[in-house]
Amino acid sequence: MAVQDPRSLGELLADLSRETGVLVRKEVELATTELTAKAKEAVTDAAIAAAGGALAHAGFLVLLAAIVIGLAQLGIQPWLSALIVAIVTIGVGYLLIIRGVTRMRRISPAPAQTIQTLKETAAWTKSV
Repeated sequence: MAVQDPRSLGELLADLSRETGVLVRKEVELATTELTAKAKEAVTDAAIAAAGGALAHAGFLVLLAAIVIGLAQLGIQPWLSALIVAIVTIGVGYLLIIRGVTRMRRISPAPAQTIQTLKETAAWTKSV
C-alpha cells in the first residue's frame, strides 16, 4: 500500500524551491572552499620555490664568476670572457622563460569538482 504525502502540490513546489535554493548555496560554498584550498596550496608551493630559486640563483652567480675567471686564465680577455658567459646565460634564460610561460598557460584555475557537480545538479533539475 502506497503512503500518500499529506502536503498539497503548492507545499511540495514551495519545498522544491527552498531545497533548490539550499542546493545552489551549497554549490557556491563548495566552489569557494575548492578555490581557497587551491590558492593556499599555490601560495605555499610558490614560497618554497622562491626560497629554492634564491639559493640556486646565488650559487649560479658564483658559478658564472668562476667560469669568467677560468676563461680569463685560459688567455681570453676578461671582458670577452664575461661577454661570452653573459650571452650564453641570457640565451639559456630566455629558453627557460619561454618553456615556463608555455607550461603555465596549460594550467586551468577553474574549480573542476564544482563545475562537475553544477552540471549534475542542472541535469537533475531538468529531470524533475
